[in-house]
Amino acid sequence: MAGAQSFKANQNTFGRIAGQAARDCHTFFFCGPDESAASAAATQIVAGLAEAGERVEISGSDLRRDPVRLADEARSSSLFGDARHILVRATGEEAHDALKLHFEAEGEASPVLVVATSATDKSRTAKLVGGAKGTLVAMFYPPNLSDMANTVRDLADRSGLRLGGDLAQRIARASGLDRRLAEGEVEKLALYLDAAPDTPKTADLEAWDAIGATSEEDGFMPLVNAALGGHARRLPGELARLRTLALNPVGVALAFERRAAQLAQLSARMRPGEDLGSFIDAQKRARRIFFKDERDISQQLGIWRGRRLDRLVSRLTALHQALLANSQQAELLLSQEIAWIAREAAR
Repeated sequence: MAGAQSFKANQNTFGRIAGQAARDCHTFFFCGPDESAASAAATQIVAGLAEAGERVEISGSDLRRDPVRLADEARSSSLFGDARHILVRATGEEAHDALKLHFEAEGEASPVLVVATSATDKSRTAKLVGGAKGTLVAMFYPPNLSDMANTVRDLADRSGLRLGGDLAQRIARASGLDRRLAEGEVEKLALYLDAAPDTPKTADLEAWDAIGATSEEDGFMPLVNAALGGHARRLPGELARLRTLALNPVGVALAFERRAAQLAQLSARMRPGEDLGSFIDAQKRARRIFFKDERDISQQLGIWRGRRLDRLVSRLTALHQALLANSQQAELLLSQEIAWIAREAAR
């Protein structure tokens, strides 16, 4: 495989080396507790590839069952003979054996990108990737409020938005310091104000309120907690209330994404076999859980863990994209997904 130089990066240095890594590397490993930043980094690398072509997505669980599949897919041509890249979403060390076989295989290969939740740059897989030539290993830690506010400003600048007052901090806080969710809030603001890089607009708190910007007090959480807790009987009343209030379906989806991101971050901090009650108490003391959310988050952490949580995050991301692409069917799409969440939680 081509590529002689290897790179290591974190959330502070990735932006400086991303362009060169996209040009020089063939295999990319994104890890760390901030899954949304790792996914965003993978998207940035794909955008920088000379020929990204078709995307082939493989789950880590599939590679664990069939490790040779990665090498085969990376060396296969697309249906029309065009370029392709391979995106793997894995947990922990699921992709280790597949990547080992991939590096040992001969022949030109398509770029391979692995986003590995619950893995670190000290994991066996990261060391395997980092030890090969033409690779990138990037570790992403959750940002603090100041870092995320700066990220929000950068996202806003690219969308043609000038954020007034403390709006950047408010968006950062409301998004739970999750880049993907913050990006969704900025996208909504840009659409509402008809902003673009060549026609910039100023956004203020009034505009944010007008689009149904989500926060802890905006009324979405009773529905979020009912669905994630598996309380299907409460859904009709909560959905009717949202219709009466004419709340934005995208805003509702963002509220679900925020809670799922919070559950993912908490789950990544929890040690195997750790007592849930003691863990929740520790997270409250660290101010990662508000007192009023304690009961709901404790219940939801008991339900949404591991692959089930990974699947929830993936489905919510797809829902968000579907709502933005199909506003006429947004209420139906949202209701169907919320019903699935409640059924899955009750299993």
